[in-house]
Amino acid sequence: MSEGILAGRVAIVTGGGNGLGRSHALEHGRQGACVVVNDLDEDSACSVAAEIERAGGQAMPFACSVTDEAAVEAMTAAILDRWGRIDILVNNAGILRDKSFAKMDLADFRLVVDVHLMGAVICTKAVWETMRVQRYGRIVMTTSSSGLYGNFGQANYGAAKMALVGLMQTLAIEGEKYGIRVNCLAPTAATQMTGGILSEGALAALDPALVSPGLVHLVSDNAPTRAILCAGAGHFAAAHITLTEGRTLGRGPHTAAEVARQWDGISAREGEIVPDRGFIQGEREIVAAGGDSDIFAGAD
Repeated sequence: MSEGILAGRVAIVTGGGNGLGRSHALEHGRQGACVVVNDLDEDSACSVAAEIERAGGQAMPFACSVTDEAAVEAMTAAILDRWGRIDILVNNAGILRDKSFAKMDLADFRLVVDVHLMGAVICTKAVWETMRVQRYGRIVMTTSSSGLYGNFGQANYGAAKMALVGLMQTLAIEGEKYGIRVNCLAPTAATQMTGGILSEGALAALDPALVSPGLVHLVSDNAPTRAILCAGAGHFAAAHITLTEGRTLGRGPHTAAEVARQWDGISAREGEIVPDRGFIQGEREIVAAGGDSDIFAGAD
């Protein structure tokens, strides 16, 4: 284990007691990292940590909710006391409360957003300053195809998962000069969360262990940043949020009818780009209108 690609690194895996989190934690251990197994269930966290240690690695269980700010702060303090640094954070913890939007109550919407989005925010905030000071960090947000592309009955889950992409995009920009790289993983795997959604045949092919090597790349020394890695059943792909060339209608006022007439050109994907920052949209629009893109020069 001391020779793995994560040797000497200290990693936190939230929701690490079962399913994908367990697979991620074990793979981090195999790759030489000291692993903090966070889970709401203490027995599960202890079991996975013990499994890592039996295999010759170093691990520490820590049971708490990712939505409990004080507990998360206590966890990071305990890690720093034991190992003196935190290099990797895998925001994996999550829940499902699936219903069509018409039948979904707001409490279930808030709960899912709180665990997925705010849980990731709380954990990331707790390690951010440590990573800035040590000028090294690797953070992964667990997004989903439900957020990227939508799925029936998952408005709450999809909203939270797409919000994590936006969080990743901005933190990757802010963390770049401090050596902090931030990415997203969109996994498909057989877990407790997918048991009632996917067919038995699909579940058999979707071993979580087939996802974790992709995650390890996202937290390695050679990791990319601002990537969205889609992984499942041994297949890996990258998702991108693109911007089309669009159409300039000239100085307004314009009507909705004009936009409708130009819709095919506005949405045509030939020549689309992946902007490296949000201000690219505004710059393009100003330039197309005959203005100067320097209007955004101080916005970074």
